[in-house]
Amino acid sequence: MSASDRSRDPATPFWREAAVAGAVGAATIAVWFLALDVLRGRPLYTPTVLGTALVRGPGLASPETLPISVGMVLLFTFVHGVVFVALGGVACGLIRLAEKNANYGFGLILFFVFLLCGFLFVAMLFAEDVLRALAWPAILVGNLLAVAAMALYLRPRHPGVLMLP
Repeated sequence: MSASDRSRDPATPFWREAAVAGAVGAATIAVWFLALDVLRGRPLYTPTVLGTALVRGPGLASPETLPISVGMVLLFTFVHGVVFVALGGVACGLIRLAEKNANYGFGLILFFVFLLCGFLFVAMLFAEDVLRALAWPAILVGNLLAVAAMALYLRPRHPGVLMLP
């Protein structure tokens, strides 16, 4: 059995699949923001702002003047990866439920809508200054790309998933 056949095997360990799905989503959004930051002439600006917001909490006075900090980039990258592995776990759990009962398929749709809008909602509540500094359309597109990448990874591994309303 080849490596690609083993990854499609229904017995693929849950947490391995969840970790890979989460890593795919996290890497996709990280590459998106790295590309935007490079185009704007400030590589690693986004993870610096988000890492600083994690450490300092709400109320960044002027995020546009923050110097790039490798420590903040590493901190945020770690937290971002852990969060996405957890999201990958939720996605994999819902997919495995939907394979057994198509009525859970709608839960997948709700989960991905939550994933798309979740960061924006949290940022609006707790870190409006971060949202202002990073521009919410870029965040929404990044989240959409992450959801699409995770779906592209998971769909071939779970071809039996049906979605009933």
